[in-house]
Amino acid sequence: MGIHSLLSLSVVLLSCVSPSETGPTPRVSFSLGSPGRLVTRFSSPDVSNTTTLLLSHDGDLLYVGARDAVLALDVSNEDAITLRSKLDWSPSEKDLEQCSMKGKKMSDCPNFIRVLQFLNSSHVYACGTFAFSPRCTYINSETLTMSLKPDEGRGRCPYDPYQRNTAIIVDGELYTGTVADYRGNRPVISRHLSEGRRVDLKLDDTLGWLEDPTFISSSFVPDEEKIYFFFSEVGREYDFIDKFIVSRVSQICMSDVGGQRTLQRRWTTFAKAQLLCQADNELPYNVIQDIDTLAPAEGAPADDTLFYGIFTSQWSVNSGRSAVCSFRLSDIKSVFSGNYKVLNRDTLQWSTRVQEKVANPGECGLHNASDNALRFVKENFLADDSVRPVGRTLTMVSAEHTYSHLSVQRVQAVNQRDYTVLFLLTESGYLHKAVLLQAGAHIVEEVQVFVQPQPVKSLKLSTAQGVIYVGTSEGVVRVPTANCSAYWTCPQCVLARDPFCGWDPNSRACVRVSNSKSSLVQDVDRGNVEEACSSVSLTHRARFSPNKLSAGELVSVSLNEVVRLQCPPSSRLSRQQWERPNSRLSSELYLHLEDGSLSFVATPTTLGHYLCLSTENGFQQTVAIYHVRQKSSNTAQSQPSSHPVTQAGARPGPRSKLSEGTSEESELGRTEPTQSSRDAQTPTPQQDRDPALWTQESGLRGTKLWEEGPLMSARGPSYLKELVVVSVLLLLCVSLLITVLLYTFRQRCRSRTAPQAGTPPRGRRTSMEQEALRGPCASKRNGKTPHSAQAGVLVSNGALTGSNGHLPNTPI
Repeated sequence: MGIHSLLSLSVVLLSCVSPSETGPTPRVSFSLGSPGRLVTRFSSPDVSNTTTLLLSHDGDLLYVGARDAVLALDVSNEDAITLRSKLDWSPSEKDLEQCSMKGKKMSDCPNFIRVLQFLNSSHVYACGTFAFSPRCTYINSETLTMSLKPDEGRGRCPYDPYQRNTAIIVDGELYTGTVADYRGNRPVISRHLSEGRRVDLKLDDTLGWLEDPTFISSSFVPDEEKIYFFFSEVGREYDFIDKFIVSRVSQICMSDVGGQRTLQRRWTTFAKAQLLCQADNELPYNVIQDIDTLAPAEGAPADDTLFYGIFTSQWSVNSGRSAVCSFRLSDIKSVFSGNYKVLNRDTLQWSTRVQEKVANPGECGLHNASDNALRFVKENFLADDSVRPVGRTLTMVSAEHTYSHLSVQRVQAVNQRDYTVLFLLTESGYLHKAVLLQAGAHIVEEVQVFVQPQPVKSLKLSTAQGVIYVGTSEGVVRVPTANCSAYWTCPQCVLARDPFCGWDPNSRACVRVSNSKSSLVQDVDRGNVEEACSSVSLTHRARFSPNKLSAGELVSVSLNEVVRLQCPPSSRLSRQQWERPNSRLSSELYLHLEDGSLSFVATPTTLGHYLCLSTENGFQQTVAIYHVRQKSSNTAQSQPSSHPVTQAGARPGPRSKLSEGTSEESELGRTEPTQSSRDAQTPTPQQDRDPALWTQESGLRGTKLWEEGPLMSARGPSYLKELVVVSVLLLLCVSLLITVLLYTFRQRCRSRTAPQAGTPPRGRRTSMEQEALRGPCASKRNGKTPHSAQAGVLVSNGALTGSNGHLPNTPI
C-alpha cells in the first residue's frame, strides 16, 4: 500500500470522528445598533458593492471601489462618514449589450472595482471587471479624476466579479494574482507597469505551475525583497479520487527579470509550498479563506514576521468550523531552501528523490544562470516539505462560527508586554475581537455589523485611528477597536481582559491604555479581580450582611401569584446563582429557569429578599437584588381565577427602588435579551452597562432594610394564627351544638319511659291491649303495617305507652 493510499484511508477514518473542540465563546455580545457599541455606517442609494477599500497614509480618507464608481470618503470625523467626491466609471450601453450576448447576467455586467492601490503620492491605480472586459486607469487622489484613458486590464483584474484576486504595488510596479482569460482557465501571477530595463513577467503555464487556484492575498517583505502570494489550489501531489484542495504560499523576487533564453519574460524565482494548518489527530483545515501579515516587533528581525490565516475544511465532518493558524517567515524560508518534489512528465505524478541540485529554486539572482540551471528550477518548483504552524498547533479553532476575513494587530498593555489581537468577521455578520493568551484565545466581544449575510471583500484596519473598516455590498461600516467605556466598574474592566483597556483609580473609569497613564489597573493574562481591584472591590459576604445590603428592586405581589425574578448575566462566561438570607431555596418551592431567572408562587413563606450572584473567573458579584412583599390592602387589585405571573426585572409593574422609593422600575429591571441564537443572553450596556455597579457603589449607598434582623424583614404578614383560631372556634361550636341536640333527645326519651300512676299491671293486660300498645313501630319491625282499626293506643296522663310499658318504637 502506497503513501497516498494510506493518506486516503486516514482521511476516511478521521472523517468519522466528530470534532470535540467548540472554541472560545464571546464574553459579551452587542446587537446591531446597540447604544453600548456605537458603529458608524455609510450607505447611499446609488452606491453598492463597496468591497474594495484603500486607506490613505494619514488615515483621514478612505478610497472605496464600488460598482461603477470610485469613492473618496472623509473618515476624519469620529461621529460620521461623509462622501467627499465620487468618480463614475461604468460601461457603455454597447459594452453591456456585448456582455449580455456572451451569456452573462446583466447583474454581473457592471464595472466592479477589484484593484485599488496607491501608485505614488498623487495617483491611485484602479482596475475593474468592466462588463467582462477588464479595464485599468490612473486616478488623481486629490480630485478623483482620471488622468489617462483607461487601458486593457487583462492579467491585472479578473473578468468575473465573483472571482477572487490579489494585487499589490511596490515601487510603482503592480504584482497581481488573477486569471488572464474570459473563461478563467489561465491563472497567472504577473508583474506590470515595469519601466527601463525591467520587463513585465508572468508564469510559465506549460507545466501547470498553478492548478485552478483561488487567490487570497499578497504581502511584501522589504528585508527579503520578495512578494509572497497566498492561495488555495488542487493538490496534484495527492492521489485522491476527489480533488484535494491544499493551501499554498509562493514567492517571487522583485529583482527577477526573466531568463535570457530559457524562461524569457517568465519568472525564474517562482516556488511554492503547502501551508499545513492541522492539529494532532484531526483532519487538516486545507482551504485558506483570508490571511494578514503581522510585522515583527520593534527591534526584532524580519524572520519574526508572522502570517495569520483563516482555514476551513472541504470535508463535511468539519462543516461550519474555522481554524486560525500562524506561520513564521523563518519557517517559510526554511522550507523553500530545502528539497523539492520531482514531476514525472509521463505519468504527471510527483515524487521525492534525492537528486543533485543544479540550482536552488526560489533563490534570487537566477536571471543570469545557465540554461541547465533554469530548466532545473522550471521543473522543480514545489517544495517537498510543508510549512507547519507556529508551535505545531492551531492558534484558534471554532466549531460554532465560520470566519471569512481577519485583521491582526499588536497591542502593548500596561505591563509593557505585547499582545496579539485578532479581528475576525463571521459569515453571520459578527465581528469578533480575540486576544491571544498563553492559555488560549479569549474573545473579548462580538459586534454585529450587518443582519443578512452578504459578500465581504475587504477588512481594513487603521491602527493609527484605532478603527476597523468593513466593506459590504450595502456600504461601509466603521467599528472602533476599543470599547472601554462599556465597563463601568473595576471588576468588569479587568474581567474583560482587553489589552486596549485599563481601570483608572483616579477617575474611577475604564479608559484606553496609553503611554501617559502607567497607573492603570489591568490583568490581561489572568483577569484576577481580587488582586487588581483590591482597593475598590467588596467581598460577597460583606455585601450580604444586614446593614450593608445594597439597594434593590421592590416587587409587590399578591398571594398565590406566580413570580419570576430576572437575573441579567454580567457576561456570557458567568454563572448565575440565587440566594436568600438565612433560607434555602428548595426545589419544591422554586424553579430555576435556563435563562438564569427564578420562578415561584408568592406565599407567606416565599416573601422576602432575593439576591442573584454572578461568578466569573473566580470572582463573585451581586447583579440583582429583589424584595418581594405582599401588596397592601389599598393597592391590591382583583386577581383572575388563573395564576397571574409577575416578572420582576422584565417589565414595568408595581415596584420601586428601595433606595429612592419613587422610581417605579429599577436599573436592574430594564434588561432585554440581545441574541436568541446564542445560548446565553447579555444585557445591552445602556440598559445595564455593568451590573457589577451594584456591587461596589450602590452597596455603600444601600438603605438599612434589616433594622430588625434579616429574618424579620424577609418575612411578610402571616395569618397562620388567625386560621388556627377560627378553625378551633368552629370546631367547638359544632361540638357544642351536637352535644345540646343529644342531651335534648335523651331527656325526651327518659320522660316517656318513666312509670305513670293508674297504669294497670302488666300481667293483667289482654293480648289485644298489648298489640295495641306496641303501636305501629312494632309492626314495622316485623315488616307489616297494621290497619288503623287494629292499632290501638292508650293515653294515660298525657303520655303514650305501649303494651310493654315503654315508649313506642323503643326496643324491649
